[in-house]
Amino acid sequence: MGGDASLLLFLSDMSVFASSSFVPSRQHRLRDLMAKRRLDFLLVSNPKNIFYLTGFRGSTGIAVLGLEQAVLFVDPRYTLQAREQSAGVDVHEVRRPLLSAAGQWLIRRRTRNVGYDDAHLTCSGFSELQRRVPKATLRASGGLVEDLRLVKDSGEIDCIRQAGQITAAVFSEVRGTLRPGLRESDLAAEIEYRMRLHGAEGAAFETIVASGERSAWPHARASSKLLKEDELVIFDLGAILQGYAADMTRTVFLGRPSRRVERLYAAVLMAQEQAIKAVRPATACGKVDFTARRALSGRALDRYFTHSTGHGVGLDIHEKPRLARKEETLLEPGCVVSVEPGVYIEGLGGVRIEDTVLVTEIGAEVLTPLSKDDWIIS
Repeated sequence: MGGDASLLLFLSDMSVFASSSFVPSRQHRLRDLMAKRRLDFLLVSNPKNIFYLTGFRGSTGIAVLGLEQAVLFVDPRYTLQAREQSAGVDVHEVRRPLLSAAGQWLIRRRTRNVGYDDAHLTCSGFSELQRRVPKATLRASGGLVEDLRLVKDSGEIDCIRQAGQITAAVFSEVRGTLRPGLRESDLAAEIEYRMRLHGAEGAAFETIVASGERSAWPHARASSKLLKEDELVIFDLGAILQGYAADMTRTVFLGRPSRRVERLYAAVLMAQEQAIKAVRPATACGKVDFTARRALSGRALDRYFTHSTGHGVGLDIHEKPRLARKEETLLEPGCVVSVEPGVYIEGLGGVRIEDTVLVTEIGAEVLTPLSKDDWIIS
């Protein structure tokens, strides 16, 4: 238990390190973008973007950031939490609708150009804001903060790296228990329980355990099905730590695989290895996707690869950038992406192998360090 206690102490320290310490630089970068887009203020309503910009992790709040000012509006449930967690903002406790309070604050500043998060603000919320600041020009600015989040700072990378290590450790433990007769849903529950034992906040998404023919469903939910001898089993899991996610998939086979299954696994593993090698600075995301598909096409398996090669991983389990066909976004050092080629064959099952990968100055670093060679459980 001593090791667990040390880990929890480390995570507690990391909470401050990963949020408040990096808020000033994030706000500075945002203000540079706002100035270029001629925005006087940006109203942020997405809780994850609020956390990114202020350090506050409550589920309800509104942040308004100007070129020189920043305010966080919360209701009385979150006042103490906001004062403890946030940095670089003045915390305002309000006992009325938050949009109303934010609008009143903006009116007093006689602002003309207000950006808002159109990807998150509801239609009714927009109408309320428009009513509260009738003389301001409201400009849709969805994606502005997400663009900043594409490149992670060192605090974010440390959180994701630790989440990846927890994810790998948990699967390694659970793998040692696998046998026919276990229920998919029981294994998913065990995985999520063990994540918390290792210090994670929980699962970053609903853990996937899909066996037999169900493994051909890329996003199958864990069911009441029992694992059987001589079938493929896909595990897609990820821990969340201080708000940051990891994402990893491993495929195993219970019993002795046929030559066909061995070839499928070898092809997907080769495709993933080649795609990870293609993860480099200044490389177009579409090129990574193309690399994985080309590897599978050499084995006449590309038609069974039915999704993109990967996606950004961070505060959201799916965020920018996308490793998809013809995606022109260039990877930069600090980007964190999943690399997850797969093949799915009806009546047989599926094979997917996924890692969370950091783009470095010289290539890629795998943040979910776990062998992919010991996939046969006999």
